[in-house]
Amino acid sequence: MALTPSTMLPLGSKAPDFRLPDTAGTTVALADTRDAKATLIIFMCNHCPYVKHVRQELADLGREYQAKGVAVIGISANDVVSHPDDGPEMMAREKEEAGYTFPYLYDESQAVALAYQAACTPDFFVFDRDQSLVYRGQLDESRPGNGVPVTGKDLRAALDAVLAGQPVAQAQKPSLGCNIKWKPGNEPSY
Repeated sequence: MALTPSTMLPLGSKAPDFRLPDTAGTTVALADTRDAKATLIIFMCNHCPYVKHVRQELADLGREYQAKGVAVIGISANDVVSHPDDGPEMMAREKEEAGYTFPYLYDESQAVALAYQAACTPDFFVFDRDQSLVYRGQLDESRPGNGVPVTGKDLRAALDAVLAGQPVAQAQKPSLGCNIKWKPGNEPSY
C-alpha cells in the first residue's frame, strides 16, 4: 500500500466543472449541484484498502448529509487497464453492496481528477453554496490498522460548519490513501 497525501488544493478555489457518467450510464454534472447547500466530491475507488476501511462511514455520511441538502458525489478515476476492479461494472456492484446513495461517477479520461488535483483515494473536497472550496482533507484520523475508530469527525465538522453558515476551520489535515492509478502519460506534476 503506497501512502499518498492529498495535494491540499488552495481554499477558495472554484469547483472545476465536469460531466461524467454514473454507474447506470446517466450523465451527472457539477451544474446539477447548483441548488445544494454544499457539495462534497469524493475521489474514491473499489479496491483501495483505505476506501474499504471507511466504506460504511461513506455510505452513512452520504445518506445523512444528502438528507440535509448536501450534494454528495463519488468519482473513480483509476486506470482500469491496470486496475480492472475499478471499472464501471464493478463500480455499480460496489455502489449496491456498500449502500452508497450518492452518484458514483467514472472519470475515464482522468481530466476531472487532474482538474481537482486529486492525488489519493479517498480524497475529499467540500464546496460551499457558491462552489468555493472550504475543506479539503481527511475524513478523520482512522487508517487501516491504527485502531482509531472511523467517525468522519473532520469531514463532518466541515460540512456542519457550512450548513450552519459558519466558517470552516482553516487547520485541515491531508487525506491519506492509495495514489490514483494514473494512465501512462497522465501522471500529474503537482
